[in-house]
Amino acid sequence: MNYELRITKQILSAESFPAQHYAIPWPISGLRYLVFGTQNLAFPMAIPSSTETVVSDLSNREFLERYARAGCIGLVGGATAIDMAIRRAERLVDDDKQWSLWSHAFFIQGVRADGHHWVIESDLDIHTKHIRLGAQENRLAKYHDEKGYRNLAVLDFGLTEAQVAALVRAGLDMVAEHGKYSMREIFGAFIGLKRQQMRGKENPLAREQSHFCSAFVRHLFLQAGVDLVPGVADKHTLPEEIIRTPVPHKRYVLRRHEAQGKFAGLRTKMKRPLEKLRERRRKK
Repeated sequence: MNYELRITKQILSAESFPAQHYAIPWPISGLRYLVFGTQNLAFPMAIPSSTETVVSDLSNREFLERYARAGCIGLVGGATAIDMAIRRAERLVDDDKQWSLWSHAFFIQGVRADGHHWVIESDLDIHTKHIRLGAQENRLAKYHDEKGYRNLAVLDFGLTEAQVAALVRAGLDMVAEHGKYSMREIFGAFIGLKRQQMRGKENPLAREQSHFCSAFVRHLFLQAGVDLVPGVADKHTLPEEIIRTPVPHKRYVLRRHEAQGKFAGLRTKMKRPLEKLRERRRKK
């Protein structure tokens, strides 16, 4: 039987229905949607569906200027060896074992006095005679480099100004406390991918005041009462899981490059000879 789905922002009085009523609160803090029903007919909440807009004909700068907003999450797919290793490892998140497009996540805090969008992130920022490892602020223009970042995404959850302010405060607190970037925790998260029963528990290689990029973003949103990846501990959260969040949002994607990168064809080329070799061994 199909039930009519309704969303309401108002708390209806008991007189609105002739029978017993109950209410279930929307799980995200700050949103006041409630579900009402009678003992004979339930009206479950229609969870807003996420939407996706995919483009390929914009520069990184044009894409970010068009879609970046305060309170959004940004995702990029890098081309360095470390980025490629992360994207390959994330294939374990996908049922078809496809490489991920994404290797890094960050929080967009909005435009500041200099007229630029700024981000809060946990990253490895290495320059000549200058290294920053951990929580930091950077201009969003960092991701205008199209050779370094082939794929970009912006996730807009439609947060209120109060929610955005809470996220910015939490992020700046972590920057001020010199939160560290933890490669060790990344390895712990990859161990969890191999042993799924571990994913709801604390990362076995967790450290105090340390987060890698997507775990940092997940931690920030938890401070605002938004759980992006239910059922997975925050320090197991990977960029691919951020893009797959069940929390309703608008997703904008700039996609230029297939996920598996330049090594994608190697496995396919080797697969047939290996199968023939196994077949010969079985016959022997």
